[in-house]
Amino acid sequence: MDFLKKAAEKATGGEHQQENHNNQQNDDYVDKAFAAGVSKSGYNIDRSMQEKITDAGREAYEKATGNKVSEKISN
Repeated sequence: MDFLKKAAEKATGGEHQQENHNNQQNDDYVDKAFAAGVSKSGYNIDRSMQEKITDAGREAYEKATGNKVSEKISN
């Protein structure tokens, strides 16, 4: 029975790892930096909330300066 339980955990863990890996590939530098800061500070902010925060920051920057954020660092 333990064998089946361990196999099921490995199977679901593998799917989550692949899903997380795909999400990380779509992150730009701003998203990666923010995620690293959240991780280092010990806060528990989910991925969707992090995306909303960085998007709001980009919009505020663009509104204040009148310039778009470079495509090299932001999507």
